[in-house]
Amino acid sequence: MAELFKGAPVAKAITERNKQELEELASKGITPTLAIVRLGEKPGDLSYERGALKRAEKTGVQVRQFVFPEDMTEEALLAEIEKINQDSGIHGVLMFRPLPKHINEKAVCEALAPEKDMDGITSGSMAGVFMDTGIGYPPCTAEAVMEMLDHYGVELKGKKATVFGRSLVIGKPVAMMLMARHATITVCHSRTRSEDFAEAGKGADIVVTALGRAKMIGADTLGEKQIIIDVGINVDKEGNLCGDVDFDAAEPKAAAITPVPGGVGSVTTAVLMKHVIQAAGKTEN
Repeated sequence: MAELFKGAPVAKAITERNKQELEELASKGITPTLAIVRLGEKPGDLSYERGALKRAEKTGVQVRQFVFPEDMTEEALLAEIEKINQDSGIHGVLMFRPLPKHINEKAVCEALAPEKDMDGITSGSMAGVFMDTGIGYPPCTAEAVMEMLDHYGVELKGKKATVFGRSLVIGKPVAMMLMARHATITVCHSRTRSEDFAEAGKGADIVVTALGRAKMIGADTLGEKQIIIDVGINVDKEGNLCGDVDFDAAEPKAAAITPVPGGVGSVTTAVLMKHVIQAAGKTEN
């Protein structure tokens, strides 16, 4: 039976560290503050926002909500982003995407100051991840994967890691972060040949899935005694939440596996608060 890598203990440990760092900043008169920018009332955005607000309250991070109508013009949104950039009392920004189709999302993301980008949406932040420059922050979910591996004591140096998925939100940054920790990386995606897909999965010590396809990774794509980090959040044919991995098929073979729900997703808001506190700490320099 595989060890379950649950997210709650990881989130709790990060939150405790965050509280300690926040107390140090408070003694210097610094109050870490996050701006949440949201257009419209999408259920997914509202759910994540509620989770972020709860985590901020537990941690002690202040939150300022900027809620705009879905039909807001691009010019008006850019003006608000510039105000947030110039506001020294705001240390980090979480902007929900995708933005409405009439807005040039790339232009809006690039308008955000990289040092206030808490979720890796600017090219400056991505450059920081890919070039290890320390500018900006990686996407929270990608860093949550690394936090999970570290919390459960998974050695990365010299290990073979296969990442299923190549998005800028998870797949690519996770691959770069694993490589920075001296793992040997294989990335598989929608154009990977099926035989190579299976071979890469079976030959890995660590498997990270970020495909967004319910139970796509089955026993025939996995080896024995692997560490499996499932980032997927999907709904199966019965209407139940599930990951990219067929948990029932994978769990008997794995050394450790994350549940869905209750795994990586529960760590992301703790990482978000960590980024805000780090950004606030840089303002004292």
